[in-house]
Amino acid sequence: MNTTTSAPPESYCTFLVDGLLYGIEVQKVQEVIRAQPTTRVPLAPRVVRGLMNLRGHIVSMLSLRNALGLAPRSSDRPEMSVIIRSSEGPVGLLVDEIGDVMRVDQADCESVPGTLHRRQRSFLRCAYKLEQRLLLILDADRVATAMD
Repeated sequence: MNTTTSAPPESYCTFLVDGLLYGIEVQKVQEVIRAQPTTRVPLAPRVVRGLMNLRGHIVSMLSLRNALGLAPRSSDRPEMSVIIRSSEGPVGLLVDEIGDVMRVDQADCESVPGTLHRRQRSFLRCAYKLEQRLLLILDADRVATAMD
């Protein structure tokens, strides 16, 4: 009789930013939509791209690329928005491309290497080794409150 218990797999909504695969817990994701026009907010931090009217609710749209300190976007393809539920309310994250919902075994979660830049490390919870790449798990609440 096997008495060991394993944690159930976690499900993540995945997306690409600057060629890197990121994930946020599915339970934290409200919806995924094409990027919508935003209203610029004067004097807002560089991370805040603007405000969006999402079916009558004002949602802050954040550039995940800027929050993570990644290179400026060079693609002409339209961005996508991942609307997440945070302790501050719904917040939109602008990403390059939407991936799949992935189920991964919690036992495969490894801590983020200390060699990563402090800015990126502060937003990451852990990393999963996939067959050909890493899945970097974001802390939704920390990203939602990201400011320059």
